[in-house]
Amino acid sequence: MILPWTDHPGEYLVITAAARHRRRRQTLVLALAVLGAASLAGCTNGPGPDGNRPRSSAAPADPADRPELRRFYSQQLTWRPCGDHRCASLTVPMDYSRPGNGKTFVLPLAKTVTATPGKRVGSLVLNPGGPGERGVQLIKDGVADDLGRGLRERFDVVSFDPRGVGESKPALTCLTKDPMKPVEPAERPVAEQPESAPLHPRTEAERVAALADARTTAADCRKASGPLLPHVGTDDAARDLDVLRAALGERRLTYVGWSYGTSLGTSYAEQFPRRVRAMVLDGAVDPSLDWRQRMLGQSTGFRKAVEEYADSCADAIGDGCPGATPEEIRALIDRLLERTRREPLPVDDSAYGLDAAGLVAALSLSMYTPEDQWKGLSEALRAADEGDATKLAALASGEEPPDTDADAETETSDEPVDAGTGTAETGSASTVPEDNRDAALIAVNCLDVPHPRDPQAYWDALAPAEKAAGAYGTAGVTNELVCRDWPAGRGRPHRVDAPGVPPVLVVGTAGDPATPYGEAVGLARQFPGGMLLSFDSPGHTGYGRSACVDEKVEEYLIALTKVRPGTTCTA
Repeated sequence: MILPWTDHPGEYLVITAAARHRRRRQTLVLALAVLGAASLAGCTNGPGPDGNRPRSSAAPADPADRPELRRFYSQQLTWRPCGDHRCASLTVPMDYSRPGNGKTFVLPLAKTVTATPGKRVGSLVLNPGGPGERGVQLIKDGVADDLGRGLRERFDVVSFDPRGVGESKPALTCLTKDPMKPVEPAERPVAEQPESAPLHPRTEAERVAALADARTTAADCRKASGPLLPHVGTDDAARDLDVLRAALGERRLTYVGWSYGTSLGTSYAEQFPRRVRAMVLDGAVDPSLDWRQRMLGQSTGFRKAVEEYADSCADAIGDGCPGATPEEIRALIDRLLERTRREPLPVDDSAYGLDAAGLVAALSLSMYTPEDQWKGLSEALRAADEGDATKLAALASGEEPPDTDADAETETSDEPVDAGTGTAETGSASTVPEDNRDAALIAVNCLDVPHPRDPQAYWDALAPAEKAAGAYGTAGVTNELVCRDWPAGRGRPHRVDAPGVPPVLVVGTAGDPATPYGEAVGLARQFPGGMLLSFDSPGHTGYGRSACVDEKVEEYLIALTKVRPGTTCTA
């Protein structure tokens, strides 16, 4: 099965922010998103007495009944051919508290018509994660072809680019200059030359520099996308999902969300519990955890995953491992961490090379699909130990390392979806990159999860994070600084509140580094009638990586077949 949600993974902030530092130093792209602005107004309510999230007084139980939302809920989709698929656009209000102010997002949609007449149940809506992954590209990449025959006979497969993402109009960016014209290192004044940031800032100077870096990126985001920043949170995206359900003509939603897509699904279930037909949440995010709990869980998950790589490399890829024993592999990684802490390793076509943050990003990103990634990682580690970090640098930015045996996939040449023109001011078209997932990932995470304003809270978290997860932990803490200046949204850590929702299926992978298994256990317990399907394997998510998981998931989606407690699939 295609694993589209791992093409450029990065749940929460720990991965992308590390990659951000590496890319900045290499001047491959301009700074990533840290979306924050003191000027952005947005009321923040505290949690209710039961610890659940507050409900907005502006939103009645059924938003579709609000007269000012009727035009959005009653819109008719116009589908047209786009390659082998069909495309359309959906208009949603930018601000659901003021839907009549004329400001909207226009979201591109794509679907594959697979259902057999007489067997059709409806539409299956997919979200590939991120936040920031493009659902339209998921469909164009052929995900429907890899779903089970029984599922395809009963559902047309649909996805979309969420608000601010991809071909959404308008779209998020934190670039204030034309991305096609990067500043060359030689053209930078000496004072602007990027410096290597330590994974564990200990001195006052290192901490001041880390805070300044976050503030600079925040200023770029305010300048490029300021009006959009308060409106890209998951709760609003979930309301868009309900408008999509109505536009598709579905009375109830059938949905699969991977990774961040589980947050989107959970929010939908809380806001529209009686509109859920079936919901699969794979690679779960537990909404009851705060920023520090999430960061520690994920950082520890990546540390354990890299240890598992050292232990299992020989069994997985044979003689291609970068060491003859697990101890040799661990020693090589430790050696590279120490070298990159002192000085970046050389990278082709880069003036700055690969530093420790880049190495941690490369290691972490290679833990998502071991069956596909461990061979390339092993080659990259061997090359770096010999003094060439070019392949590791490619891995750190979510790319295939050059000159590997991995099958190269060619980008399709389908024309982009014409999603119309947005009505809010944002960066010019020339400054919005084709791939804006970095900006979207940090924008959504910073808005969804409250972060402390006081820098001391982050410095206090460094020692416990280092004890629990080593370099992965301290990198996780410093990467969270990007959210420090972000205005808090309405969300608060809370247990799921979805009375009346039918049984939801949560899939948890035992060795998942990005969304640790414990979060799947917790989320399943919080849903009334929630079901947990366990996958005993390393790697991120389960549906699409296991015939056993696929069978259980698709039986549930088709016939609402319940999964028995304790059900576990093995790799």
